[in-house]
Amino acid sequence: MEIDLGFAEKQDDVAWLSNRYFPSKLGGQPAWLELESLPATTVLQCSKCKAPKSFLAQLYSPFEDEFNFHRSIYVFLCRNPDCQQPQDASNFTVLRSQLPLKNKFFSEEDPDDEGDPLPAIPCWKKLCAACGCLAPHACSKCKAIHYCSSEHQRAHWPQHKPSCGSSSSARHEPLGNVEFPEFEIVMDSNPTNSAENEKDDETRLAEFEELEASGKTGELSNVSEAELDKYFGQTAAADDKTFRQFKKKTAAEPEQIIRYQRGGSPLWITDTTKTVQDRLESLPNCSACGGARQFEFQIMPQALTLLEDENLDWGVLAVYTCARSCPIEGYVEEVLVKQDIVAEEQS
Repeated sequence: MEIDLGFAEKQDDVAWLSNRYFPSKLGGQPAWLELESLPATTVLQCSKCKAPKSFLAQLYSPFEDEFNFHRSIYVFLCRNPDCQQPQDASNFTVLRSQLPLKNKFFSEEDPDDEGDPLPAIPCWKKLCAACGCLAPHACSKCKAIHYCSSEHQRAHWPQHKPSCGSSSSARHEPLGNVEFPEFEIVMDSNPTNSAENEKDDETRLAEFEELEASGKTGELSNVSEAELDKYFGQTAAADDKTFRQFKKKTAAEPEQIIRYQRGGSPLWITDTTKTVQDRLESLPNCSACGGARQFEFQIMPQALTLLEDENLDWGVLAVYTCARSCPIEGYVEEVLVKQDIVAEEQS
């Protein structure tokens, strides 16, 4: 089964990453697809600390049927370090949205990518000035700027204060503690897959170690020596076949941040039986139709180097969605399984 790889590219004009152009992207603010029934603030509120979650990424992933002509998957997470636990994805939220070709928000014609980018298609609801999510609260002074929460109002106040109460409006500047740096995710079929399959394990491993020595393996080159020793050092636990396979499979394209294989299997970073097996065996069915879910894509640890947040850490983020991608209105929650590299306790 073919695997598509996603790579982060800096876009000179982020207006090309608005909902009008159905983007896949990392960071910034969400480019909403369904523009009326946006997810409630409670959906994007951390169940542990109650803070609003940050938008991490979205993938535009339509396929051919009547109700999936447009389709996007959104991933959010709480950035509070206290809410991040190994093998625990409770601080993440995944949402699916889709539209038929004929809908009340977007033209049936393909968007024109010539010339300057056009403005985003406005949402039918007010959006938070800080994060771009549904905003039920307004600035008590000017009533013109809206927020999803008091936390984001406080974060945005230094930017909003100079124009509050005046007819002018402040230009939006990304808030580093709310938004991640914004990149386009460019998808491509794995160009080295067939060639890699012809190589023996020793050759692929040697190539990886050469890339690792030159610092070209993304976040994996920053994993602590203690953690790497667990898998590749001279210890009894060094021969973790899953980790070796992960390194070999990613060596040829070390900058990949997405692996997309709807209906396939994740490329795990370590043994699932010691980490996420119980989660995989109890995947809930789709909350909309009751049908089974299947793997769709994973976010790689290489993405961590782009997010500029040292509090974040993961090995693999595997997203599972409704196998039918059943008809819905608005947004429906899907499932994420988070696998981490955790050194075994020394006895």
